[in-house]
Amino acid sequence: MTAVVRSQTSTSASLAALVRRHDRDRFATAMFAPEHRRENLFALYAFNYELAKVRESVREPMMGRVRLQWWRDTLAEIAAGQAPRRHEVAEPLARVIRDHHLSQSTLARMIDAREQDLLPDPPTTLTQLEDYAEATGGGLNELALQALVVKDSEGAARHVGVGYALAGILRATAFNARFGLSHIPLELDPDRRALGGKATPALRDAAATIAKAAHARFAKARSLSEDIPEAAMPVLLPVLAAERWLGQIERAGYDLFAPRILRPDPWRGLRLFLAARRGRI
Repeated sequence: MTAVVRSQTSTSASLAALVRRHDRDRFATAMFAPEHRRENLFALYAFNYELAKVRESVREPMMGRVRLQWWRDTLAEIAAGQAPRRHEVAEPLARVIRDHHLSQSTLARMIDAREQDLLPDPPTTLTQLEDYAEATGGGLNELALQALVVKDSEGAARHVGVGYALAGILRATAFNARFGLSHIPLELDPDRRALGGKATPALRDAAATIAKAAHARFAKARSLSEDIPEAAMPVLLPVLAAERWLGQIERAGYDLFAPRILRPDPWRGLRLFLAARRGRI
């Protein structure tokens, strides 16, 4: 029994370290959850990271599809009640899924959406990009609330997740371009200037359009957030990080390649603390 407890403690610390290293903003917001719920969030955020890193960790799209299929098979085995595969993320994820009856369709949609990362072309329309953000960021937030045992019938947290994903896509444009990847919709960037490493008037306009869509999601979330309990705050707080990213992008004239848009926020902890203390975003 002692060995089991020791093993779970080690796994928890490993998950927390992984999320802290690769998803610092969500790590920071997860720390406002009750201590006994944090591992649930870390498992979900680590799972999201595993999916997000697929494209940059493979040379061929086919290998990426193999990795995504591995996760589909893993989720199918968990749903069937089989022992989880020995993997630093799969095992704690299985516990969260089973303990809190997480939505299998939402988990599956997160994986399916990552197929977009492996395609040679970006989404065609802004609507398709928002669908991608719904499945990834929105789905992740929905699952996080389930893991916190919090109800959100109005979908405030989902709107936060979508807006956060859209803001993150803008912020990651320069990074993704290194891998020949763009998420800027073709209707906004038909010449795929996002891969060129230089801001153009058309690309600046595209960035402004996507930023506006993210702001609209945050406005909707705020109009609905009073209807969900304060226990949801760890899942709502990422809005503060995303709005700061958008502010940096706007002050850079929507130049998605400007180094200033990646500057860390020295006041992040204080901003999160004050919002959590107020109980609203």
